[in-house]
Amino acid sequence: MEDTLANIKRGERCIITDVSSIHIPLKLLEMGCLPGNYVELVQVAPFHDPMYLNINGTHLAIRKETAMHILIKK
Repeated sequence: MEDTLANIKRGERCIITDVSSIHIPLKLLEMGCLPGNYVELVQVAPFHDPMYLNINGTHLAIRKETAMHILIKK
């Protein structure tokens, strides 16, 4: 089932399938936000933005708006 990164729950682990959107900053790609990498939601800030993620051992905080453009497979 394909979904977006914005819809995962805390502690859930998924695999990134596509990040081809123009809305994804290059910096995220350089930090490991690439297809085939595993991602886990560690924590969500108050009001659900930003999201604190673990992507293959790298901890990142991204906005929910950006996460909506990253496709995952649960």
